[in-house]
Amino acid sequence: MKKAAALPSGGFLSTPQTMAFEPQVRIVQMGKTRIHLLAMAALLSSSPVIASQPTRPSIEQLAAFPQYSSFSLSPDGKHIAALRANGEERVIAVWQTDAMNQAPTLIGAERMKISGVSFVKNDRLAVSFWQPYDLRTDRIYKTFINKLMITDLEGKSWNEPLPQPRATSRDQELLQSRSSPSVLDRLPNDPNHILVVNNVGANAGDVYRVDLRSFKAERIQMSEERVAGYITDFDGNLRARLKQDLDGGGAYVSAEFKNPQTNKWEEHFRSYVKNRDQTQIIALSTDPNIAFIQSNEGQDKSAIYEYDIAARAKKEILFQHNFFNANRVIVNPYRSAGEDFGKILGLGYEGPREDDIEWTDPKMRALDAGLRQALHISNDKVKLTDPATGQTSTVEYPEQRQYTVTGYTPDMSTVLLTVDGSATPPEHYLFRNGSLSLLAKSYPEIDPRTLGNTRLIYYKARDGLDIPAFLTTPNTEMCGAGPWNTVVHPHGGPWARDGIGFDGSMWVPLMASRCMAVLRPQFRGSEGWGRRLWMAGDAQWGQRMQDDKDDGAKWLIEQNIAKPGHIAMFGFSYGGYSAFAAAVRPEGMYKCAIAGAGVSDIKKIWSRFYTNPFFRQAQAPTVDGLNPLDHADKIKIPLMIYHGDRDQTVPIEQSEWFVSKAKGSGQPVEYHPIADYAHGPAWTREIMANQLRIIDTYLASGCGGTGL
Repeated sequence: MKKAAALPSGGFLSTPQTMAFEPQVRIVQMGKTRIHLLAMAALLSSSPVIASQPTRPSIEQLAAFPQYSSFSLSPDGKHIAALRANGEERVIAVWQTDAMNQAPTLIGAERMKISGVSFVKNDRLAVSFWQPYDLRTDRIYKTFINKLMITDLEGKSWNEPLPQPRATSRDQELLQSRSSPSVLDRLPNDPNHILVVNNVGANAGDVYRVDLRSFKAERIQMSEERVAGYITDFDGNLRARLKQDLDGGGAYVSAEFKNPQTNKWEEHFRSYVKNRDQTQIIALSTDPNIAFIQSNEGQDKSAIYEYDIAARAKKEILFQHNFFNANRVIVNPYRSAGEDFGKILGLGYEGPREDDIEWTDPKMRALDAGLRQALHISNDKVKLTDPATGQTSTVEYPEQRQYTVTGYTPDMSTVLLTVDGSATPPEHYLFRNGSLSLLAKSYPEIDPRTLGNTRLIYYKARDGLDIPAFLTTPNTEMCGAGPWNTVVHPHGGPWARDGIGFDGSMWVPLMASRCMAVLRPQFRGSEGWGRRLWMAGDAQWGQRMQDDKDDGAKWLIEQNIAKPGHIAMFGFSYGGYSAFAAAVRPEGMYKCAIAGAGVSDIKKIWSRFYTNPFFRQAQAPTVDGLNPLDHADKIKIPLMIYHGDRDQTVPIEQSEWFVSKAKGSGQPVEYHPIADYAHGPAWTREIMANQLRIIDTYLASGCGGTGL
């Protein structure tokens, strides 16, 4: 079943979309590129050789693509696909699970770069590509384009799931370059079809059933304005949807079901965004009259309910967590699973890892116990605090390492999983016929001992609010006992949050391996910790939201973790805004700051983004407070700024304006425009390395000339 899009969050976080343009696919010849994955697994399980002293990773090692990533299991369990990296190139590798010692089929691309791969059918792969693109209109519009393609397991036949008509204008070309069809439902019980949503032009939002043999598309739903997403049943029927709209009470999200008698959509819930109310349909049961509802109405955190559609009544609470939002129901979607078809396997919640699972099915609980034992995953005692009430509890939780199921067969005899932690770069395993095998380590050359130790902590803000945070402290064998040089590292968004898993941006691994403590505060305005903390950030940009970060720095000093006078702030996107704010606020806590792709003028950024009336109602009123650009000529501390010239989320002008004005402050201002870098993944490993290097160099020898 496909979950509808959640209530849209504002802010600046973005990921590459899937778009158009030819990737020029090629099949990589085997020859000397043969890989024997199980033999490699034996090698990887004993590498790297543990030296007597931890060896910090180089910039090049941190900037490299993971050696293997994007693992995917075919529904029948007969094949595994993954991305394999070799320098700047990534190719798709496809193995037979019963012949893992044989060389895989390797599939590559020449013009576009492969960014992801996953099975949509037993013999069909969905492959995403991306590349830089310059559209020349009244100016050069520098962005990236993306494309989603479907191919067979040998890469011989390639098709778009929903081909786009040829653009007849520059505006159409730009629209098509920024949008592309997306898969709504892989239809696990249909061997030939998938459901696809068109995202371009007048027919945007329409849903199509696509035949993956003939690539003929049948439209099954003409969308309506403001529809935010559909929910399908186990057979791919569109049964529910979310819709955004406005009324006298403001912007809201309505949850609607399709009446099987009238075939019309009927509203069942209306949630007003100004209150951060969220009532959403997240899944459907095998019983056509029962749905699963996620709702936080009347409470601080979301719970999951069973819902009687005909009676329009919530039934008993299915799942509720005292400290985190409950967020999903995990069911077995395969009819071939027999009596296990449609069975609830587990329930999800937004815990320290953001996407934690409580397994409820006895078979899954037994499998979970066995996997945890085999993978040496143990629980830690973690103290939790509820920001809404101050209630505390100490729980057993795997804080250092945990596994995630990334694919499974209907009978659970074959399971693909990934293990990671803040100091464990992702490792990929296959459980098959009772045996567990290591497939690959993503970063085998990185010594995990250099990545420090991360834990969830809470500290008090000056007004008494409990602020969650993730604290990373460096390896004492390598760095000595604290206090250490420290970086306060706020996340983007700001309607977002951090998790305790491995930081693929490599910012935290970089700083921890350089003997710095890193604090990632979940300041007020952060989403995912409950309504009170989320709403407490409204109209407090650069004010109480910024106080929370400063109070975290004070707490670090009090705890003898941070070295006074040696604290920096580094953030990206909204975190970059925070760095600008730290530079201009009086009596700050920081020796210097680093602003990556930061917003310096909140007035202009919101006039750019919030032309949509729904978003104007939903988030624009929450964005008010300190405007850093107004005070850029009076910055109090040295500042380093970097920004990509292909950033279409926060335009590079936001940094250029601040740099120009800050030069009159008398403080050192260092500026690094980065060619071909956007508001997200680096296009090349050189760009990734350059970004990490300027951060590393500034903290080591910049920051006013002496380093942090």
